[in-house]
Amino acid sequence: MDIQIASLCDFAADYNGKLVVSGTFDTLAARGLPVAHPMCALALRFCFTQEDTGRHKLSINIINEDGESLDPQNMPIEPEFEVQLPPNVPFLTRNLIMNLQGLRFPAAGIYSVDISCDEELMMRLPLRIVHVEQPAGTPQG
Repeated sequence: MDIQIASLCDFAADYNGKLVVSGTFDTLAARGLPVAHPMCALALRFCFTQEDTGRHKLSINIINEDGESLDPQNMPIEPEFEVQLPPNVPFLTRNLIMNLQGLRFPAAGIYSVDISCDEELMMRLPLRIVHVEQPAGTPQG
């Protein structure tokens, strides 16, 4: 099993098997901390082969620099899934989109989106939260 695409983005959709991704990012600028990001998506595209047939457990966890979960009550997210390929089909691709709402980051720093399958880390997406000062005299809004 391979992850062909993994990205944090503003929006993602599966359109007849095509992965549509808009607004890919790896940095969020915050005028104040803690900061809540209202909505984003994790877009994933998997490629499975006959070797991947069977039941699997995916794990998605957003962690801080110390390896602690961003939201221990709700993460990791661990869906299970079954892979079955028809005979004589060499590979199969599937898109997975997770809409993430209200992610709360307590401090500036480096965070990671860890994607594991069957307890093996497959991908680590870095996410940087930066605190930016608002220039004096700039209206807040």
